[in-house]
Parts: sequence; C-alpha cells; structure tokens
Amino acid sequence: MRHSISDTLQLIADRRSIPPEKFSGRRVHKEIVEQVLHFARWAPNHGLTQPWRFRVFMDDAAKRLMVDLSDAYRAHAGASAIEAKVDKIRNRGERCNAIVALGLDHDEEGRFPLWEDQAAMAAAVQNMHLICTAHGIGGYWSTPGFLSNSAARQAIGYADDILSMGLFYIGYPEGEWPRRGHRKPLEYVADWITD
Repeated sequence: MRHSISDTLQLIADRRSIPPEKFSGRRVHKEIVEQVLHFARWAPNHGLTQPWRFRVFMDDAAKRLMVDLSDAYRAHAGASAIEAKVDKIRNRGERCNAIVALGLDHDEEGRFPLWEDQAAMAAAVQNMHLICTAHGIGGYWSTPGFLSNSAARQAIGYADDILSMGLFYIGYPEGEWPRRGHRKPLEYVADWITD
C-alpha cells in the first residue's frame, strides 16, 4: 500500500464545514495557507485546465475585505438589506485572518464546458478542506450571490473574465472539533449492476 488507508479514511470522515462564527480568532500562519493552496492545485481537472485563481486576504486585508463586502451586500440588497447579515459579514473579518477568494478562469472558447471547470474548483475546495482538517484547522466555503456584483468583484480585485466561486474561510475552531456528521447509508445512494 502506498498510504495508510485508515489515516486517509479518518481524515475524510473528520472533515467538517466550520463557519467563521465558530473560529477562535487564533491566527493561521501564511505557511499553512500556502500548503492548503498548494494541494488545492492537485485536484483533478479535465485537460489540465487548472481553472482556479486564488486571491488570499490575510490579517488587516481580511478585515478590510469583509468591511468592503458588507458594504457590497448592502448596496446589492438595497432596501431589503438585513442589518444582521451586514454585521455577520463584517464580523467574519474579525474572527478569521485568512480568507481565500475563489475565482474561476474558464475559457469560453475552450474545449471543455463550464461545469467541468466548476467541478474542478469543487474538487480543489475538497482538497483545501482536507489539508485544513489535517492541521486541525476549520474551513468554510461560502457562496453568497452578491459576490458577483461589481462592488464585491472590485473589493476582491477580480479581472473581468474571472467568475466568482465564493470565499473559503480558514481558522482554528473554538473548543472541540465538531462531532462526526451523518450520511445516508450506501444502499440509499448506490445501485450495483453486475450483469
């Protein structure tokens, strides 16, 4: 065997989405974020398109980003903006010193459909979650719709041809690691065809 099956299975089963509201505020070091992104790039992607583009906001830049994004949400929502959501977005910058904006560079004239590049990004995010889990760090993929508006895109610094695929928050969880989640038994989701 090339790798320990039991360690691999445990790592996958321990992965959790931990929102920034449950982060301790403890600082995540740049070297760990670099490792998370390094292994994100090893996700499968058809034709080696490598469509992911990461913009990393750390420390004061993370705080500024979330202030700017709370303002972008308010502008996007207009009169229907919810002040509790404005505060929630802004406060995430206080709880989390490492935020990765997930951009997708899809070649519209290329060989592959958009969904394949989106699937590659999802696989990259899974790799990010697994590396975070191995370090005992929480990760959270958030995909709010307002990130596609011009104010949010400007705050993040996206070029015109980059599609927003959300934000990935990285932080140490407060307290104990979340307990094991629940999944449907295999017989509910898999059909076996043998002849």
